[in-house]
Amino acid sequence: MTSFSVFDIAGPVMVGPSSSHTAGAARIGQFARAIFDATPTKVHFLLHGSFGEVYKGHSTDKALLGGIMKFPPNDERIKIAFDVAKEKNIEYEFEPGDLGGGYHPNSVKVTLENAERKMTLIGSSIGGGNIEICQIDGFDIYLTGSSAEQYFTLVVENENMPGMLAKTTTFLGDKGIRIVNMQSSYLAGENKVLSVLSIDQSLSLDEILTLEMEPGILFVRSLNKIEQ
Repeated sequence: MTSFSVFDIAGPVMVGPSSSHTAGAARIGQFARAIFDATPTKVHFLLHGSFGEVYKGHSTDKALLGGIMKFPPNDERIKIAFDVAKEKNIEYEFEPGDLGGGYHPNSVKVTLENAERKMTLIGSSIGGGNIEICQIDGFDIYLTGSSAEQYFTLVVENENMPGMLAKTTTFLGDKGIRIVNMQSSYLAGENKVLSVLSIDQSLSLDEILTLEMEPGILFVRSLNKIEQ
């Protein structure tokens, strides 16, 4: 017997009009903001496929920007996201474009910047408010929204040297944290590896900083579950 949740049947609780173009867009923005782990001063959205064609009419632009400001899909402030961004001194730009073949029609490349750093992320809204994260800073990955809703997400970038992944897995094992799923991506020419792990507990700030201080580890991000 196949089971369904209320979410599967009724769709996400959200500010409309579209689960694909609004709720999914907000979740992509949320995830990008969580990975960036700071308030950006400038955000650029390259809107691929149908995202680029209907983003104004379907409030995809407001939902993406709202997600960047940590608004969940059901937050009424999405309707006034432009005004809130102005109050927060966040510059933003929406540009229809082409990410090339292989991407879902509802995809976006998000570029976040502040005085310290710059980060890019590509995400797709695949229907019903569900998302996939396809790339982080040029690293090809595959992370579903359902996984990010069920589990905590740990993102670790390290130098491409022997034993580096073991440092992370051993650290988590010593803390009694179970790894549910793990994937790693190598960025050619950069000698770096990005690993994304779904885990059953979140890390404390002290634990994050301790892991980040390990030789060869470049940065660590510990993400809470994405809100439905």
